[in-house]
Amino acid sequence: MRKLTIYLLIFGSLLTSCHSSKHLAQLKNQREQLSKKFGIELNKRDNIQLYTEAAKWLGTPYRYGGNSKRGVDCSGLIVQIYKQVYQKELHRTTQQIVDKNCRKVGKSNLQEGQLVFFNTSTKKRKGVNHVGLFLKDGYFIHTSSSKGVMVNQLKEKYYKDTWKQGGRVK
Repeated sequence: MRKLTIYLLIFGSLLTSCHSSKHLAQLKNQREQLSKKFGIELNKRDNIQLYTEAAKWLGTPYRYGGNSKRGVDCSGLIVQIYKQVYQKELHRTTQQIVDKNCRKVGKSNLQEGQLVFFNTSTKKRKGVNHVGLFLKDGYFIHTSSSKGVMVNQLKEKYYKDTWKQGGRVK
């Protein structure tokens, strides 16, 4: 009886290790594909669910007030990603998100999944009118009115000039 129990334990652990090896290989492959898609080196610590969801939106055309894959604006994109990845409901406009959903975060302290806010108005009004989602290494995903959902870097001149603040969702 004792020998049978030992054999069953060994057999069970072999099956489990095969399954976990296969799962780890799938995760590695998924990370590699997402790394290519975003142009960012992803590792085991990165939130693969976040990158997977964000990748589904890449190339979606811009549409003011939109929140679907047929067309989305910047806050609509953030609302949808946060709902899917973090199961959090955010306010619908960029200004409401910064005012009611976030705590201020400095640019140098940004972490994956936090928000980045800009004022892209040519009249330089107070407040914010554009939001993106910070990925890592200075990259963020957002919706451009001319190119749709895309990835840019905070160090690009336009985003350096229009930067307002980072935000951690409460």
